[in-house]
Amino acid sequence: MTGMPLLSLRIGEVAPLGLHGAPSGIVKLAVTAPLTLSETGLAGDKQGDTVRHGGPEKAVHHYPFDHYGAWRSDFGHHALLAGPGAFGENISTIGLDEETVAIGDVFSLGTAIVEVSQGRQPCWKLNERFGRSDMARQVQSTGRTGWYYRVLTPGIVAPQDRLTLLDRRSPDWTLKRVWRTFYVDPLNRAELARIAALDRLAEGWRGHAARRLASNRVEDWTRRLDSPQA
Repeated sequence: MTGMPLLSLRIGEVAPLGLHGAPSGIVKLAVTAPLTLSETGLAGDKQGDTVRHGGPEKAVHHYPFDHYGAWRSDFGHHALLAGPGAFGENISTIGLDEETVAIGDVFSLGTAIVEVSQGRQPCWKLNERFGRSDMARQVQSTGRTGWYYRVLTPGIVAPQDRLTLLDRRSPDWTLKRVWRTFYVDPLNRAELARIAALDRLAEGWRGHAARRLASNRVEDWTRRLDSPQA
């Protein structure tokens, strides 16, 4: 898990998305020049909904290009799956996925240092992006979610840089393990308690686990996954 070359480095402007014309920065284009990476993300990268997207705990979105073959097997030809960028990722690699990457993994990225903060929680904008009403649900149910980094040390990132593992602060807590608790075994109280106490996990996700423990129920995912009108 060291020295993975970047397959693509991408940023996006806010633009209307899909049939609803919702403002979104999910369409990200490859860059050819170095970019500054600050605590809030790559220079020039924008989000349409700054409440739910972006910010210090979601500064960089990583989606494995490894998953693209599985999506093509599931859905057949789709123009978005011909190359990186379909899922709104800032960086794309081959060789890392949710089974091997863990919360608290620290990487160098160019001259910056980043840390895995949480998995991606898919939303309905993926449906708009792909023209499929079930795309967000498919991403959630398969666990092919991708993940986010927080920035520990700002720096400069170039397309030819490598993502190099420096430290593992909670290696038992792979992204797949957290995903399984949230979406497959969602009322596993022992795992929820451990997640609520996992200090390298983003605060929002720890709070999410704590609320499930307190209520002993799973929240309704319909509005997040299906459409803004659901």
